[in-house]
Amino acid sequence: MTGPVPEAGSRWFRPRSLRGQIVLWLAPWVLGGALVAGWAFYASYGYLLNTFMKNQMEVLARSHAPGSAGEMPPTLPLLSEQSIFLWGALVVQVWSADGRLLATSSPEATVPLQPAAGHSLVREGTAWKYGWRVYSEPPSGSGLHRVQVLQSEQFLQEEVVGRTLYVLLPLALLVPALLFTLWMVVGRASRSLRAVADEVARRDDRSLGAIPMGRVPEEIVPLVGSFNALLARLDEAFAAQRRFVQDAAHELRTPMAAMALQMENLRPLLPPGEAQQQFAQLGAGMRRAQHLVGQLLRLSRQDAPAPSLPPALLDITALLRESVGQLMPLADQRRIDVGFDGGAQVVVQAHASDLRSVFDNLLDNALRYSPEGGSVEVRLHPLAGGPVVDIIDTGPGIPPELLERVFDRFFRVPGAAADGSGLGLAITRAAALRHGLRVELRARDDGGAGLVARVHLPHCALSER
Repeated sequence: MTGPVPEAGSRWFRPRSLRGQIVLWLAPWVLGGALVAGWAFYASYGYLLNTFMKNQMEVLARSHAPGSAGEMPPTLPLLSEQSIFLWGALVVQVWSADGRLLATSSPEATVPLQPAAGHSLVREGTAWKYGWRVYSEPPSGSGLHRVQVLQSEQFLQEEVVGRTLYVLLPLALLVPALLFTLWMVVGRASRSLRAVADEVARRDDRSLGAIPMGRVPEEIVPLVGSFNALLARLDEAFAAQRRFVQDAAHELRTPMAAMALQMENLRPLLPPGEAQQQFAQLGAGMRRAQHLVGQLLRLSRQDAPAPSLPPALLDITALLRESVGQLMPLADQRRIDVGFDGGAQVVVQAHASDLRSVFDNLLDNALRYSPEGGSVEVRLHPLAGGPVVDIIDTGPGIPPELLERVFDRFFRVPGAAADGSGLGLAITRAAALRHGLRVELRARDDGGAGLVARVHLPHCALSER
């Protein structure tokens, strides 16, 4: 069983976010710098401490050196283990010329007299873990006793390590604080990038204005400027397309109206029979063309930039009554019974023209595709996900595999008997999406013939009448 294939060039250790990449690359350098600083302090402080203590041992040894032959060794005070191992007290030993221990400040320190004068490190015995730093004073004359000074290597090592830890502790606290500050600074700097991304995400074909450059970082000003130039070119292209559709539709309306008038004048002059049938087919085509021209004009207005006027609060019940009343002549002509159930009052914030376009197109489709003598029912009612408007017809319905395709422009269900342009549902969905509405087509819940066009309204307050 294989997992998902990673994208080309991707790495598991390479974050996709700019913030993550900066922190990922800088964190090792910060940690490495802290370790190098600790090691440098350890080495330098160890060197300074060892040099200083060596000088102290030499001074102490010279202070106990005999001045003449036969001079008695001095009486040395005894040192405790705590003084030696915790405080670094220096142990003094006085040796005779023939190698006998004459005096010592710590009998437990059993380091023998070193044959060579100078500094050395002795690790003899099992009582002391680290051994002794030893300085053996060279004899000042023949027959004179010698002085040897000892210091615990354990004290020196613990002193260096302890001081280094004192330095590393602030660094250990500083490194997370520095990385957190870096994370916050990069995050704050990237807010402007997210603001630009959000501004771009809000753009559509009806709002292609330039992105404001006031708070854009200087590093991405050229990118945003190029994007604004692209938006301007897209706006010009969409505007040219809308002007073409509007001009073509307006130019077609006048000759088609004249042709329709001439056809009405010609109708009484035709003899009954086949000529009348052919003339009826020609009239149906003319009505379909006129309907297409009207839909093209409506589509061009739908694609125009969003109106500057703010949306208003609209009563959906009143709006549905207006749509039903406007289309009642078509219902009477086809002898279709129209029912209306506005059991709940719903108020939404939208543009009246857009919502009227949604309901008018759905009602017009329901009336055109329902057979003569059928019925269309309009219901406004609440559901678990919010209020909905259902427009239920008794037409032939739509195959399940085509329920989404009918929202494409100029698509018509194969074999549909009613005249149509294939633009009504495309206009409906575009107008609905601009106000956060969702339009879906589904089969009737009762299993009968027909279709349910459901409009999901935004969440709002409902009050029963």
